Amino acid sequence: MNPFPPEQIAAAQQANLAVLFGLANHAFAGFEKLVELNLQVMKSTLTDTQANTQKALVAKSPQELLVLQVSRMQQLGEQVQSYSRHLYDIGSAAQAEFAKIAEAQYQAHNRRMQGIIDNLANGAPPGSEGAVSALTSVITATNNLCESMYQTAKQAVEVAESNFNRASTAASKAAKQVTEQASRTART
Repeated sequence: MNPFPPEQIAAAQQANLAVLFGLANHAFAGFEKLVELNLQVMKSTLTDTQANTQKALVAKSPQELLVLQVSRMQQLGEQVQSYSRHLYDIGSAAQAEFAKIAEAQYQAHNRRMQGIIDNLANGAPPGSEGAVSALTSVITATNNLCESMYQTAKQAVEVAESNFNRASTAASKAAKQVTEQASRTART
């Protein structure tokens, strides 16, 4: 008895191709969002630069120019944080989609492996129960290891996201304090 019937192999190949093209489409969608974000940033940067240049040209004193410069630095800091947040969101969404697909593939693989083991067990000659049992144990241990690694990776992503949020909040507060202090200094 062949544990790998041609029909199952063909079905697995078709399923794998569908997954491959699905991943490619998701990757392309993420890249498209990234390009769109960068185009928006370029457009807003050009508009902001034009507006700030006009303001600088009509400044009547060095203090006004300094206040304008400090204000622009605060705007830039906020824009960089916003860009980082959007970039992170795009990456997180892509990672979540890939993780979902990987989890589905992992579960499907487990079902296929269990089917193969069942076929081997049913077609195995008498006295080979020990070998089939050992093979089942190895596959179960491997699946448990993979599940543990998956959970660890998921926790690492959650910790990284939490740290990113805290760092972003702290940087925003620090930038605001520095800008306020510089504005007060420029006005005196």
